[in-house]
Amino acid sequence: MSLSAVIVDDEQLARDELAFLLKDVGDVDVVAQGKNGVEGVHLIREHNPDLVFLDVQMPGLDGFGVIKKLLDKKVVLPKIVFATAFDQYAVKAFEVNAVDYLLKPFDKKRVAQSVAKVRAKLESGGASSDKLETLVRMLESQKPQASKILIKAGGRLFLVNQKDIGFASIEEGVITVVTSGPNGMEGHSNCRTLEELLDSLDPNLFWRAHRSYLVNINRIKEVVPWFKSSYQLRMDDKRQTEIPVSRAQTKRLRELFGL
Repeated sequence: MSLSAVIVDDEQLARDELAFLLKDVGDVDVVAQGKNGVEGVHLIREHNPDLVFLDVQMPGLDGFGVIKKLLDKKVVLPKIVFATAFDQYAVKAFEVNAVDYLLKPFDKKRVAQSVAKVRAKLESGGASSDKLETLVRMLESQKPQASKILIKAGGRLFLVNQKDIGFASIEEGVITVVTSGPNGMEGHSNCRTLEELLDSLDPNLFWRAHRSYLVNINRIKEVVPWFKSSYQLRMDDKRQTEIPVSRAQTKRLRELFGL
């Protein structure tokens, strides 16, 4: 039987490669492709596919976030094959919960095996919702707090030390992380919210200066007086980015620096 499939991945090359390999497998009809998690949720609800190839590491709403959204909306889940660059923690979680996954770069034989597994599960009528719900709960409750943070930049995944992070900002659900110093870089976090990112950071270093910004207090170069007794923070990144301090956090700023 022919399977309908949706591919969700923020990298165009990865989507193209997977669609190409699926043509060789045969009897898999890619009905839609999404470039982020929010699109993925919409496309899965719209097309109700048999199978979804879902990237784990996406800025904003990641692969696990997509599953959580679908579960929250009581959507009947299709068969899911996760796609990931090698992530020891995630792969262990997949294996414990018997959820299929593909490692990047994709391998033709492995893609064919995943499709065959999905066909077998569909024919046996086995439900995957329980396993996926268990997987999401496991990842949310047991993910260890790391001294390094994963960010994606230029199609690559980098692990950066927390002390090197200057600040993080969120816009339209996408979190941008900027590191400081002469070799500073800019990339995206897999976290869905700044609250989630803050949970994985050292509370003695990082402060929510504004609803859209987290700052490393050791990376503040200058406190700049602003209008109506407010302040801006000039950071020590290459651009010397200026970050607003919300009125609610002005008192905390004065406490931090004895203003």
